[in-house]
Amino acid sequence: MSTAFIAREIFTGHEIVTGKAVLVQNGKVVDVVDKNLIPADYRVKDLNAYMLAPSLIDLQIYGGNGKLFSTELTTESLEATYEYCMHGGCSQFVITMATNSIEKFLTGIEVVKQYWSAGGKGLLGLHLEGPYINPIKKGAHVEKYIKKPTLDEVNLLIQKGKGIIKMITLAPEQCDKNVIDLLLENDIVVSAGHSNATYDEAINSFYAGIPAATHLFNAMSPLQGREPGMVGAIYDHDELMSSIVCDGVHVDFASVRISKKIMEERLFFITDAVVEVLHGDYVHVFKEDRYTLPNGTLSGSALTMLKAVKNGVEKVGITLPEALRMASLYPAKLMGLENKYGNIKKGTTADFIVLDDQLKLQQIIIEGE
Repeated sequence: MSTAFIAREIFTGHEIVTGKAVLVQNGKVVDVVDKNLIPADYRVKDLNAYMLAPSLIDLQIYGGNGKLFSTELTTESLEATYEYCMHGGCSQFVITMATNSIEKFLTGIEVVKQYWSAGGKGLLGLHLEGPYINPIKKGAHVEKYIKKPTLDEVNLLIQKGKGIIKMITLAPEQCDKNVIDLLLENDIVVSAGHSNATYDEAINSFYAGIPAATHLFNAMSPLQGREPGMVGAIYDHDELMSSIVCDGVHVDFASVRISKKIMEERLFFITDAVVEVLHGDYVHVFKEDRYTLPNGTLSGSALTMLKAVKNGVEKVGITLPEALRMASLYPAKLMGLENKYGNIKKGTTADFIVLDDQLKLQQIIIEGE
């Protein structure tokens, strides 16, 4: 099916254009053309007075619609998470497992394989947040599973998770360089987080190849006058990217604004979203606008990706195009997927969101349908 999508405005991932149409064929973008150049054999889909934009991407989410993946390791959990993501304008996600046993990680890998084999949609892969983190900055992670890595164990994860493990959050000060190099050589995005690294430890690990950091400010050594810590190193590096949880709970909106001024295109949104779970290693209790452990420790957000965008615009003062990029193009770039997702150009997947003036989701379009 060949379809031409027209809307009041089209955000390509780079600019907002008007008077244009997005041509889609076989689930891919063919071109963006003037409306009067739509080929005669294309059906026209008029999205009225709305904005068409690339769908969103979440690189850190633990579950959705009542199912936490690490507690319920099933394809049904992944399907529930996908539906939750779609509700928030997000068509692609990386399912995340917090610090756990290696056996549980291996089971998670197998479930991802099953989901893909059954035709499951939206799942880019697996993000292991831990277990190679610093117990001093464990946050809501279960301390009994925290450990330092061995090459044998990392090789096992790489072997079993080839093509499935896409990202690992670790504390660089807890890991030998050869472990980090091994992960990077196997196309796994290493993200520094849950870390008590000094400024020197952090910045040296970034220059040695770590490309990202996990949820800026949360569970990391802070920026201080005599010790700039990991936050200072993240600010100071020219290329390192970092996720941030833009809910006003994990991070004050003023801190998001300050960080955006410093980091510009290096900062992107995640949800860090969980669900309420009252049993197992990870108990999450819902409290108004967040999730906590029973002792009150912050353990996850109630965000959707579109809510993060809306907060970025309305609470932080980020322009709409830039807030959309922080939820689509920038995470796609970190994962090396910018030629497939996060922008509208020839060859990208025709995954779009349709927004009204209040940034409410009117429609989500997957592969042009």
